[in-house]
Amino acid sequence: MEILDVLTRMAKTGRLGPVFSGADWNDVTAALGEPWDIGTMSRNRKRPRLFAYGDLKLTVCRCRKVSLVCVQTWRDVVELPPSVVGGTGTFPAGLKHADVVSALDRAGCSWKPHAALTFGNQCSLTAIASGANFTFEIPEDEEPMLNVMGLPADGHDCSARAAGQNH
Repeated sequence: MEILDVLTRMAKTGRLGPVFSGADWNDVTAALGEPWDIGTMSRNRKRPRLFAYGDLKLTVCRCRKVSLVCVQTWRDVVELPPSVVGGTGTFPAGLKHADVVSALDRAGCSWKPHAALTFGNQCSLTAIASGANFTFEIPEDEEPMLNVMGLPADGHDCSARAAGQNH
């Protein structure tokens, strides 16, 4: 499987195997194992937490639901969990705007420009099926290159907040 196949499938379905916005963190770790890297989103709080499986980055709310999913593609190599993408999980990066658009079109995944994230040296598009967003960096005198692909947040109203739990 190629990285464009992985990203296109995510754009069509809104998920990467067991990973999607709103997924239960226990289900994700049961399928993928423990994250390869862990961090917090701020110094003063324990939640939300940032977890990484290589270039697959997940934000997990205090209620243990995945609230944000993204794949960083700005490096030379993109590393994803082999259990959900097959093979070694390692892919060459350097994805051009035209290649992403072509892959989405071939897969029958409609998309539209995302004006709110198109400014300065970046442009963005959104897959209509899932709301997945592709944001591209535009190097000077070069074609736009994919920087990150993200799935939309699930917009849940955390029940942990209502219960008065601390971050």
